[in-house]
Amino acid sequence: MRGTVTKSTGSWYNVLLDDSEEVVACRMIGKFRLDGMKLTNPVAVGDKVIIEKESEGGIIKEILDRENYVVRQSPRKKHHLHLLASNVDQAYLILTIKNPNLKQGFIDRFILMTEPYNIPVEIIFNKADILNDEDIELYHYLAGIYKNIGYGVHLISSLNSGTLTTLKEKMLGKVTLVSGQSGVGKSTFINAIVGNEDLRTTELSDYTGKGQHTTTFAEMFTIDKETYLIDTPGIKTLSFNHFEPMDVAHNFKEFFDLSSDCKFADCTHRNEPKCAVKDALESDIVSELRYFNYIQLLDEVEDQNYWERKKDM
Repeated sequence: MRGTVTKSTGSWYNVLLDDSEEVVACRMIGKFRLDGMKLTNPVAVGDKVIIEKESEGGIIKEILDRENYVVRQSPRKKHHLHLLASNVDQAYLILTIKNPNLKQGFIDRFILMTEPYNIPVEIIFNKADILNDEDIELYHYLAGIYKNIGYGVHLISSLNSGTLTTLKEKMLGKVTLVSGQSGVGKSTFINAIVGNEDLRTTELSDYTGKGQHTTTFAEMFTIDKETYLIDTPGIKTLSFNHFEPMDVAHNFKEFFDLSSDCKFADCTHRNEPKCAVKDALESDIVSELRYFNYIQLLDEVEDQNYWERKKDM
């Protein structure tokens, strides 16, 4: 039987069967890997799977080919990766200017997680109702940077349904991943999109025998038969132990577009001569803030790779 994974608890997976509203709690046998990478969770919410029913629950027999996936460095196991979701059409990144205060570098870290897999991102600043003039000015500054390179940027209040209309329309007929750091109002946003019920109190299937709080794991909600929302756990930090330096360079897309004019094909846009990105930076064509975040990420990835090589020597 074929279905879609709608919830992952790490050991049990809820699977919504195709052409049916039946949800089967499944376990997994055997080992699945992703391009040879070590995973803390081999099955992701959004995965299309083949299952075999048992007297109680079922078994996942096969994971079908993924169109794309969102993967991050595991927050618990430094050398492992954690699959957040798969087969995603777009991602909504929820942020706040304040309460909690904005960590701007997180925007570029999140985009670096989605850009390699061609997943469009809408950048959403929540809690518009508490912002003062200075906060609004900061929002417009950041909106200008990201709109200029092709990302949608929105200012909303999850308490004001009128500010959500455009985002609801953009979700129609798509699978949308919703993510953000803790405290930004992601749950309130999702409740406003999905309905008024408290999504945080949903209990897991009796088959699991566990009462884990649902914020711990990703979960897919059905908006209608063609529209789905994937809620992900609040993210504290994002690191990239699976990247090489050129992965960073190639996924800052405005830098990549300019790189064909750099003297060196493997230009890292730091100290190399005749670098088109550095020239664009000096001419205010590319954002100084984006460039600062890029250098920080590049240094971090190079440092991680250095210590990995030292460990293997």
